[in-house]
Parts: sequence; structure tokens; C-alpha cells
Amino acid sequence: MYGLKLDWDPEPETKCFVLQDYQGLEPRWCPGCGDLAVLAALQRLVRDEQIPPEKIAVISGIGCSSRFPHYMKTYGFHGLHGRPLPIASGVRSRRPDLDVFVITGDGDCCAIGTSHWIHAIRYNMNMTVLMLDNNIYGLTKMQSSPTTRLGKKSNTHPRGTILGPLDPISVTLSITNASFVAQTVDWNPPHVLATIRAAHEHQGLSFVRIMQRCPHYTPEIWTEYQQDPSCIFLLDHPDGIPVDAGVARLFENKVDHDPSDLPAARDLAALDEVIPIGLLYRNPDAQRYDLAMHEGLDMPLDDRITAAQAEVDRFLI
Repeated sequence: MYGLKLDWDPEPETKCFVLQDYQGLEPRWCPGCGDLAVLAALQRLVRDEQIPPEKIAVISGIGCSSRFPHYMKTYGFHGLHGRPLPIASGVRSRRPDLDVFVITGDGDCCAIGTSHWIHAIRYNMNMTVLMLDNNIYGLTKMQSSPTTRLGKKSNTHPRGTILGPLDPISVTLSITNASFVAQTVDWNPPHVLATIRAAHEHQGLSFVRIMQRCPHYTPEIWTEYQQDPSCIFLLDHPDGIPVDAGVARLFENKVDHDPSDLPAARDLAALDEVIPIGLLYRNPDAQRYDLAMHEGLDMPLDDRITAAQAEVDRFLI
């Protein structure tokens, strides 16, 4: 009734987010591309967690997988080649309220972005990094990448690559202050979702390598592992990636691996004939650089302008 004074306030309407709230443009990847499975898993995760789209930032570099920001109806930044991690670090330092996801590829991360990759792992700022590895440069039409296998023919090595591949997991495990290192395969969607969920829950930088199928340029590289699950070691531990019994039954080789054991993680990463999937390493006590970057975030705008001007004035001659 108009003019009636109420001694109570109605509860605000609660928004329930559905998958469509996170779906941006229609993906333009090739049919059968593993990127589609990862996109679906990420959208399911943020839906399940009911994270408001305006509280999510998806940052990418250049490559097929780096088109992710266009396909998420969230904040996004499609950055330069090899530069998603410094961009994400800047976002994280100034907007600690956002959930930051970084999407990168084997070329974007492990070639031109190598120095940023190393220092981002060391800084251990709170973000989830998904490195989609298809062993090739796909967007620029089949050049060898740092993870391309020895002897693989490409447009840059028509007679076959002459150097063995770089192992992203072994490299990451060797970087000072690494805090979360995991691996999964795109053809097992439940394991992909469980891995990304655990990575997102971790407080610090979570690095997840995803073996990703490219049906156009490298359709054969993961075929053996898809057809013969014995080529995959499922890492099993109460502190690892939780999977239900139906998923676990798909893998005859299970390894009891404590993710706090760094030397054991490095040994597993060095295996040549099999792929270990699951959580290789986690250190919740690793230092976080972003926690030291929050100072001054509550400074009034006028004070920020004054401080910035004072810094500029220091360089006057």
C-alpha cells in the first residue's frame, strides 16, 4: 500500500545462472577439436560454482585455443602472442575480486611466451592456467611447436623435426615456487572437469596441461592413448584429483602418488611411454606475489592521482 512504512525489507531476488549465461559467440573451431571439450568443461565449472559472469576474466594469447575469450560471455582479453600471463598478472593485481582463467597453447606458452611462463609460475598469483597442447601451431597452419615430436613433418620441418620435444610438465615442476601442476586429456570430459575444478579451488597459480586433439594437423598423436588406456597412468590419492568409480574403471594402470612429493612428481613427468594424468604436485604453502600487490587498492581516487603525479614529478629536470 502506498505510503505504508514497513519494518522489514523483502529479500533480494537471487539469480540462478545457467550454461547460456556463460556462452558467448558460437565456437568456430574444427569439428572434433579438443578445444570444444575444454570450453564445455570450463562453462560447466563456473555454472556449478554459480560465479557471476561479471566476476570472471578469461585471458588468452594467440592460437586456436586462445579464441576462448570470444566464446565465454564474461570479461575477456585476447592478448598478444605469448603474453597472456603478464596480462593476467596485471588483472589479478588490480582486481583480486575476479576469478582469472588463462588459456594458452603449446606454441603460445612454450615458445614466445617461455619467459612469462617461468616467472608467472614463480610469482604464483592466484589464477587458473590451462595449457592446451596439440603438438603443433594450428592457427598459423602447421608449423612445428616446442612440443612437436621428433621426426614429425610440418611446414617448417618438411623432412621431420630434428629436436626432441620440450616437456611442459617437467619444466613447470623445475621452476621455483611452483604450487599446483596437473595433467589431463580432452577425450575424458569428467576428468577434465574434475581437474579444472581442483585447479580453480587451489589458492595460487594452477598450471594444467591438457592433451588436446587437433583433427586437422595432428590427428594421430593421441590415437594410441585413446585406443589403449593402458598407455595412461591415473594418479590416485586422497589429496589428488577426485574421480568417480566409473571414470577410474577406464584406466587399468593406477598409481598411488602423493602430490606433495616433488621428486616423485618429477619422476612421473619424465616417463616416455605413458602419460600420467591427475595431480602431480601441490604446495599450498608456496608464496603468492599477488598478496603483496593489494596494498593501496582502497586508496581514494584523488589520492591515487596525487601519488601518480608525484611519481611523474620525480623525473622532472
